Amino acid sequence: MTTYIALLRGINVSGHNKIKMAELKRTMEGLGLLQVQTYIQSGNVLFRSQENPQFLREQIEGSIKEAFGFSITVVLRTTEELERIIADCPYADVPLAEGETIHVTSLTGPPSQKAVDILANSEREQDEYQIHGSEIYFLFRQRILDSKLAKSMQKLGDQVTTRNWNTINKLSAMAKAMEA
Repeated sequence: MTTYIALLRGINVSGHNKIKMAELKRTMEGLGLLQVQTYIQSGNVLFRSQENPQFLREQIEGSIKEAFGFSITVVLRTTEELERIIADCPYADVPLAEGETIHVTSLTGPPSQKAVDILANSEREQDEYQIHGSEIYFLFRQRILDSKLAKSMQKLGDQVTTRNWNTINKLSAMAKAMEA
């Protein structure tokens, strides 16, 4: 049995794609997923299943469309993959000043050349990013709302979703606890 973390794109953001977490949990349980847990309102769901990731992703996306009436992208990671994401973060040991943050953008697959070019050609000021496999790590040296690099993230397409570093670490801890 594998523990999965489903990262749902664009849930409960600025009043759009509203889903109550209790309803999302019931929808996921209706797919036969086990030990379903949600974390905060931004679309983070942990569960256990024996199914393969591609099948699960399709099932979750389809059930959300059917239950809530809109399409979203689901990015799935296992506990081990999330631990690798944390271990690979090039900014994990960087001391952060007030207002500085680390974010991780997870993609459904490796970034396209177009996505790589968008980031390479974006104005970064002091902000930094690094691509590792299907994740892009961002170090924002200013408020994310003021960052030109953060604005370029919106051009990466709809097969991505972003979480802050605290959320990534909390999801990892929750996933490990499910396996204990």
